[in-house]
Amino acid sequence: MSTAPVPELAETATACADRLHAAESVLVASHIDADGLTSAAVADTALERAGIEHEQVFFEQLDAEHIDRIAATEHETVLFTDFGSGQLDDIVPHERAGAFTPIIADHHQPADADTEFHLNPLLVGLNGARELSGAGAAYVLARALERDGVDNRDLAATAVVGAVGDMQDSGGELHGANAALVEEGVAAGALAEAKDLAVYGKQTRPLPKLLEYATDTYVPGISNSYSGAVEFLDGLDVACRDDDEEWKRWVDLTDDERQSVASALVRHAVSRGVPASKIERLVATTYTLTDEPEGTELRDASELSTLLNATARYDRADVGLAVCLGDRTGALETARKLLRTHRRNLSEGLTWVKDNGVTDAGNLQWFDAGDEIRATIVGIVAGMSMGVDGVDRAKPVVAFARESETETKVSSRGTGALVRQGLDLSVVMGEASEAVGGGGGGHDVAAGATIPAGEEEQFIDRADAIVGDQLG
Repeated sequence: MSTAPVPELAETATACADRLHAAESVLVASHIDADGLTSAAVADTALERAGIEHEQVFFEQLDAEHIDRIAATEHETVLFTDFGSGQLDDIVPHERAGAFTPIIADHHQPADADTEFHLNPLLVGLNGARELSGAGAAYVLARALERDGVDNRDLAATAVVGAVGDMQDSGGELHGANAALVEEGVAAGALAEAKDLAVYGKQTRPLPKLLEYATDTYVPGISNSYSGAVEFLDGLDVACRDDDEEWKRWVDLTDDERQSVASALVRHAVSRGVPASKIERLVATTYTLTDEPEGTELRDASELSTLLNATARYDRADVGLAVCLGDRTGALETARKLLRTHRRNLSEGLTWVKDNGVTDAGNLQWFDAGDEIRATIVGIVAGMSMGVDGVDRAKPVVAFARESETETKVSSRGTGALVRQGLDLSVVMGEASEAVGGGGGGHDVAAGATIPAGEEEQFIDRADAIVGDQLG
């Protein structure tokens, strides 16, 4: 095996890999978001190449009941990817009872219990919310699994999709341990990185839609305005339509044409008074999966992560995994249908927030969607809401949705600027949910919880106080 991609984790990764090679069979249990699906795909491919018998299961949340079910299977070795660290208190008793040996490749905050085969960047001083995702941890393990000439560096491209899906590129590029994965993916010929316009949909969206929906850096007169985007594009000395007068996509433009559009967009933003600090965010590092067809969502890490998220949010993690593993027929078409449904539901959810507004609690703002927004997507809607009128980007957003008759799903979103000021939503969700008889966690910029129905106001009171302490 060549040099380890993340030296700090090399020793643990080798120990985990040796244990997997010694296993008769492995059950791989994974989370269902884009990071979880890519984690599962990296693990699946690496185990397949190593000749290790295995099967997959997925859970939206790993709880004591799910761990009990895992313990009841015939598998003596269980690989947890993109979760498991935070559930060690429930996993370790089964390990001690001899039910199974856990191997964990995760990046979330670990619980207090300890286990031998635990691969997590947080345990070696790396930031799990910024420097290595769950898919990244799975990739480190995949590289350690290499034997007999196997080269798993091509899996770095899949791991990068997981990191992007986990918003670890929110500062404009992947860095830390993630940068080493990018380097390996580029060296393997599976990935390309470049500076480009920092907007979603460059492979698939017609140019006016591309600019209309580009709201991370809000450009007055263009963002959220289809007619404004059309007027802007028609005023450029660039052929933005093809011979049939159909709008081109970003990927259809030449390098010079892209440069012209980007420069004009910057000039327009300056003329409309957009601060220089925000204009800088119009350009970022993009990650391209070079083996995938140009003009498809499979080629762009951001678009592919969204496609995968759509499968998981509608209980079809199997479809997302199949796409990650190369199914370009039935699974891909199903995923695209789910994505269309996902986009429609997100749009309707965002409209609901715009119509109903948010409540300012002092240090945070919140809304309760009840049954109006699916519990599996309310966190995404919360994040999107931070770009609309009436929602203050200087405060985190907390969103509620009905999980069941007895439980409420809580999702929270912040910004990089708030995190730099001291915000840690993982702590907020964990402590506030525990105070009302629930449980939660996640990352500093995005976290979630499940609480008993009827405890929403008490939860907000506690969460607001914690945010106030963090932000001073």
